[in-house]
Amino acid sequence: MKPAPKLFSAVSAMALALTPAVSGGLVLNLLTAEAAHAAVANAISVRGNSRVASSTIADLIGFRAGKNYSAADIDDVVKQLFATGLFSDVNVSVSGSTLVVSVQESSVVNQVIFRGNRKLKDNRLRSVVRLQPRSAFDQSTLDADIQAIVESYSRIGRADVIVDASVVDLGEGRVNVVFDIQEGDRTKITQINFVGNNAFSDRRLQSVISTKKSNPLSWFTRTDIYDEQRLAADEEQLRRFYFNHGYADFRILSSGATVDPATGNIIVNIEVDEGERYTFGNVDIDSTVTGVDTEDLQRTVATRSGAVYSAEDVEDTLIEMSERLAANGFPFAEVTPVGNRNFETRTIDVSYVVDQGQRAFIERIEIVGNSRTRDYVIRREFDLAEGDAFNQILLRRAQKRLEALDFFERVDISTRRGSAPDRVIIVVNAVDKSTGEFGIGAGYTTGAENSGVSVEGNITERNFLGRGQTLRLAAGGGLDSRTYNMSFTEPYFLGYRLAATFSGFRRTRDYDEYDQATTGGSISFGLPITEELKADIGYLFQQDEYSDVDPTAPTSIQADEALGAWTKSAVTYGLTYNTIDNVQDPHEGLYFRVNQEIAGLGGDASHISTKFVGNYYRTLSEEADLVGSLKLGGGHIEGLGQSVRTYDHFRLGPKQIRGFAYNGIGPTEQGPAGVGEHLGGKTYLHASAEAQFPLPALPRDLGFKGAIFADAATLFGHDSTTALNTDMEWRASAGFGLIWQSPFAPLRFNYAIPLKKEDGDEEQRFNFSVSTAF
Repeated sequence: MKPAPKLFSAVSAMALALTPAVSGGLVLNLLTAEAAHAAVANAISVRGNSRVASSTIADLIGFRAGKNYSAADIDDVVKQLFATGLFSDVNVSVSGSTLVVSVQESSVVNQVIFRGNRKLKDNRLRSVVRLQPRSAFDQSTLDADIQAIVESYSRIGRADVIVDASVVDLGEGRVNVVFDIQEGDRTKITQINFVGNNAFSDRRLQSVISTKKSNPLSWFTRTDIYDEQRLAADEEQLRRFYFNHGYADFRILSSGATVDPATGNIIVNIEVDEGERYTFGNVDIDSTVTGVDTEDLQRTVATRSGAVYSAEDVEDTLIEMSERLAANGFPFAEVTPVGNRNFETRTIDVSYVVDQGQRAFIERIEIVGNSRTRDYVIRREFDLAEGDAFNQILLRRAQKRLEALDFFERVDISTRRGSAPDRVIIVVNAVDKSTGEFGIGAGYTTGAENSGVSVEGNITERNFLGRGQTLRLAAGGGLDSRTYNMSFTEPYFLGYRLAATFSGFRRTRDYDEYDQATTGGSISFGLPITEELKADIGYLFQQDEYSDVDPTAPTSIQADEALGAWTKSAVTYGLTYNTIDNVQDPHEGLYFRVNQEIAGLGGDASHISTKFVGNYYRTLSEEADLVGSLKLGGGHIEGLGQSVRTYDHFRLGPKQIRGFAYNGIGPTEQGPAGVGEHLGGKTYLHASAEAQFPLPALPRDLGFKGAIFADAATLFGHDSTTALNTDMEWRASAGFGLIWQSPFAPLRFNYAIPLKKEDGDEEQRFNFSVSTAF
């Protein structure tokens, strides 16, 4: 057989040496020889089939009487029949004028049986295998199913699973497929090692990634399972973290896992090169597009000279600048950041270059991966639609919005070429996650009155029926009170980026001198002005009813509370600014809200109420993961042509100053034995300072953090002439807290000691709350 290549070479050389006339004759002879092998088939004969009808086979291959069947045609027939999966062997030939098709039918799967599986139930395994009852059996499919089962077990931490498959022949072309599974022990991640990190400790970097070491709660969280896709996502999280903290040269040199031969557990190793830390140098804009106003674009720049380099600030600038250009009539303009490193000064000069980009349009947006969230919920977060000018920067804004919804495990947006060179197809891969939350809070009040335990609970679904809507139900109470609340939020009311919230509530409380029941509802609309700034406006109606009023009650209660039904009809409006990086575990950012309520549009109440609150977070030490926060708040209510009734005055509690009970400070009424019921106040101010830090004695993966804090507040002023203690008197407290980022979500326990208080104040030193996801 070895001379064959030489023969082929000789023939090839000879063919090249032939004259055109001779070569043409050779080609003609070859074509004639091929034609001789073709035959006209006027009939078809099918042999070996028992379940599949001959007519069905003829239809499958598209048989037509009188057709010439060459060798290529016969080869196509064989491929078509094999592609159906109905046959394990196919032979096709032409005999005279008859096309002869001989087949051996594949066995049909009668049952798929799993044995030895406990951790993954039958339904779960059936969803990952391709062999199903009444499907055709195929050995290659069986091999693929074995691998699919192994991968499913690997994803739950059982990489040493053993899967054996057997085929039981039942006769008459039917078989049972049996998978025998030895699940083995769960493989855990016992170590996560970082190499090359100097700026940040292992504990700090472990808080950035989602892969965790095994701990007593890993049976629930399953974050100690090694997954290559998760590790790849963790690499990207590390890059973002370093790039946003000034390390523009950061690289991941290697990452992977090794198996401890003694235990079979996994050790994850990540080697990094941090590089130097940079600050921003000169920042300018260079435009080659005629008509672009660079001074106008300068207002969109979020990068400031002298600030620590942050890739996120550069990205935010690109997004804002691209939107401004599109709004000004330059939809195809592209903004490219050009950085120039100065290694001596450790600065990066950034120039935003504006060029005319390639004219490309969006052909369509494809959405995959979402099993629960509706497609339109994802589409509406895009400022782009089919037919619009393609803009890569605005795609990144859409991705940030989708990630901010917190509906998905991950969001990946990619592009591919469309039906023409100037058409682009956008592919969005969004994998759903649990969006239900359960919350519970409790406290214990000590003091002269109303002492005891109070409990609150709520259930929230943030992606109701996959429509992006929020439904919340809450209830709570103590010895003498009950509260019930329900709210529903549609984030895109009537198809616009306008959030509409409808709520209803009922509150009851038994006071010493009377009982009170409040029923009402509200509707509000929230409109985003920018990504950080939002405005809202709403309407509130409530009715208060009083019963069992003590005839000997103080005059203010007799005057304000014993009026039967009291109604309030009010308009509310406000502004909210929010740059917090992570709501569950904030490290950086500012939250500020101011709102007003004007009552008097009908009803009995007539007043104007103003409130504000601000939270500021900053990382004090990256190495120690020490986070500081400051909180300020205040409010004032003033009657419009009438006195403010007692119930509409402000009341403070642990949310404003820890260590004191709700309605435990402020003006009071004269009681039979001295200081009586707290009446609330017209003006309040409060401030808090806090530092949060990891607990050094516990592994970071357990999610525990400590906190020390100091609070101060004052509540003063009252429209009742008989109210006592109405002067501005400050209260202060200090204490410590324990924060647990549990598998269910953050839980917090506080213990606060009042440092400055007044007679009659009610203490609540212990307080805890938990918000949990299910």
